[in-house]
Amino acid sequence: MTDVSTNASALDSRTIDTSLGAIAVTVVGQGEPLVLMHGGGPGASALANYRDNLDAFAGYQVILPDQPGFGGSYRPTEADLDARSITEITVDAMYQVLDALGVGTFHLLGNSLGGAAAIAMAIAKPERVSKLVLMAPGGGWLPNGPTPTEGQKEMFRYFNGEGPTFAKMKNFVRTMVANPKKFDDANIQARYEASLDESHIEFYHRYNAAFAKRGGMDPLWKDLDKITAETLLLWGRDDRTITLDGAWIMLKRIRKVQLHVFGHCGHWVQVEKKADFERLVTGFLAGRA
Repeated sequence: MTDVSTNASALDSRTIDTSLGAIAVTVVGQGEPLVLMHGGGPGASALANYRDNLDAFAGYQVILPDQPGFGGSYRPTEADLDARSITEITVDAMYQVLDALGVGTFHLLGNSLGGAAAIAMAIAKPERVSKLVLMAPGGGWLPNGPTPTEGQKEMFRYFNGEGPTFAKMKNFVRTMVANPKKFDDANIQARYEASLDESHIEFYHRYNAAFAKRGGMDPLWKDLDKITAETLLLWGRDDRTITLDGAWIMLKRIRKVQLHVFGHCGHWVQVEKKADFERLVTGFLAGRA
């Protein structure tokens, strides 16, 4: 397998113009394309979510787009979000990006908000998604308990009131993971600083308002049977954001599906169970699981 270093010189970061706006994307390595879709927490971006996992995906052309509203990508307006959901916007933008990169079929992995986008991409153009990995995805999940969940409440609260603070970020991280001791103050400070971009804060207020108007995430669970790709579901048993109890409908309706549950793990599987996550995903993509 080709060795891929995650230092800055190995990362090909560029901006791709779409009919919606500019999308920031980083590409690393060569081989079969693997698209990694990040979650929607405050200050999230593709590299912030997956930089520490890139060495495990040596031998793939790893494509890391910042979704609309996040990182270096354009910020959808209120009119954009009134016309279409953030998931619909993201699917449109991502397929334009992949077309611009000359990518036909690809493997696809998504977490949380990025998991919703990944589901919608696999529903919209099933012939292009070779294998699908979903980590506690939005949209395909149908909760049995009360909503919004504890983690969703922390996300909504983060930018409201007095706005972002270090203490709020600390509470957010505590809700996202099963063992917050893994995240020291320096790590939390970095996440906090990444959340302070004014245009991202303004977008988050628009996004939350649009989310409320629509009554939550798109009900992607209704079309799960349209997914034809082999699918691996990864879930933390102790996830307080997209809870495991809602996964049953995905197991029932996705044609070729398997589920792996991690004990003592919250919403960030790729962080909390890094080695197991990498082993399971690379084995699945290579046909060993």
